[in-house]
Amino acid sequence: MRYITLSATIAALYVVLTLISAAFGLSSGVIQLRISEALCVLVAFTPAAIPGLTIGCLISNLIASANILDIVFGTLATFLGALGGYYLRKKKWLITLPTLLSNVIIVPLVIVYGFGVKDMALPLVALTVGIGEFISACVLGTGLLLILEKYKFRF
Repeated sequence: MRYITLSATIAALYVVLTLISAAFGLSSGVIQLRISEALCVLVAFTPAAIPGLTIGCLISNLIASANILDIVFGTLATFLGALGGYYLRKKKWLITLPTLLSNVIIVPLVIVYGFGVKDMALPLVALTVGIGEFISACVLGTGLLLILEKYKFRF
């Protein structure tokens, strides 16, 4: 029961933080800064973060997008990032790398081909998504990780 509760709480946090980003026009599109991606570091504390992040992303994508490719592959990117982060949880400085990489590889393909943003080159879209992901997952996420570790907060 605890596992399900943690997963649901993380999913809810992901959705709320994504909606906050959406209020500023930053949750989807060529330039993305989903502050919810900072939660990717929660896999360092509990495996319940994997389904929590995945379901939170799925719900967020269902709310924000009518594009099935974004719903499926955007959610897949989050799942792969969470899973990779979980396997790197012992190396805290690398834990955000799978999230960054999965989003930089998958999300630009969805934007260019799923949303038809063909007037921008794929590498440029990867760069803009990568910058946003670096800020949210790597910078904010690592900050969150350090705060949670400092206070020995365990799920």
